[in-house]
Amino acid sequence: MSKDAFEAKEVEQPFTIASTKKQARQLEEVVHHYGAKAQHVCRTDSRGYVTPKNIPLTELKLDAHEGFVPLWEEGVTLRWRFQEQSLAYFANPTAAKNGIRKMMERALNKWGDAVPVKFSEQRDAVDFEVVVRANSDCDATGCVLASAFFPDAGRHEFVIYPTFFEQSGEEQIETLIHEFGHIFGLRHWFANIYETDWRSEVFGDDGEFTIMNYGEKSTLTEKDVSDLIRLYRLVWSGQLLQINGTPIRTFRPFSTRLHV
Repeated sequence: MSKDAFEAKEVEQPFTIASTKKQARQLEEVVHHYGAKAQHVCRTDSRGYVTPKNIPLTELKLDAHEGFVPLWEEGVTLRWRFQEQSLAYFANPTAAKNGIRKMMERALNKWGDAVPVKFSEQRDAVDFEVVVRANSDCDATGCVLASAFFPDAGRHEFVIYPTFFEQSGEEQIETLIHEFGHIFGLRHWFANIYETDWRSEVFGDDGEFTIMNYGEKSTLTEKDVSDLIRLYRLVWSGQLLQINGTPIRTFRPFSTRLHV
C-alpha cells in the first residue's frame, strides 16, 4: 500500500488505534520519565521541552502556568487523610496505611529543613486525600507511579497507583520525594517555559542531578534542598516578590477557610 493510500485509509478510519511504538513516539514530547527505570512516568506536570529558549538545565524550575509563581504562605499546615474506600485494594488496610505513613515520613525527612509546610493527618476539613487506585495507569510510554498537586487554596488528591508498590523501597521513597517537590511548587526540569499554558520560571543555580530531573539523574541533592530553603526564606521575608518579572503568589490551604 502506498503512503498516500495509507494516509487516506487513516482519514477514513479516524479512530484506528496506533501501534504501541507510534503511541510512544507521539507522546514523547509531553511525557516526563523519572527514576532509574525509563518506564516510570510522572503526570503531575507536563514534560515540556529539553532546552526551551536555549536555557541550560542548571536551574530550579517553578510553576507559573497561571501567570504567577504559586508558593505557600509561612506557617501553613496541610491537613490530610486517607480515602478509606480506596484502601479496600489491600487485604489489610490498616497495615497499608501504616506503611504509606512511614514512606511519606521518610520522604519528607529527606527534604529536611527545606520542607516549607507542616503535614497533619486529620479526619475532616482536609486539604488533600491520599488515594490508592485499584488499577494501573499505563500507556505506551510507561506507568504512572504517583501524582500530586501544586500550591493553591483548593482540595486535592495525592494518588498512588498499584505499580508503585511493585518498586523497590528506594524507588518508592524517591517517587514520594519527587511528588512532594511538586507540592512545594517545583516543576520538572523540562517544564515548557515559553507556552502560556505551561509557563515556568527559573530560580537558583543547580546541577543536572536533581530530584525534579528525569531518568538516572533524578536524585535529591544538597542543592535541591538549599535552593528550596533560600527560595522560601526570601519570599517569606518580603525580599523576593517576583521571579524574572513573574509575580509570586502565596497561598493558605483550603482548610484555613473552615477554621477562621
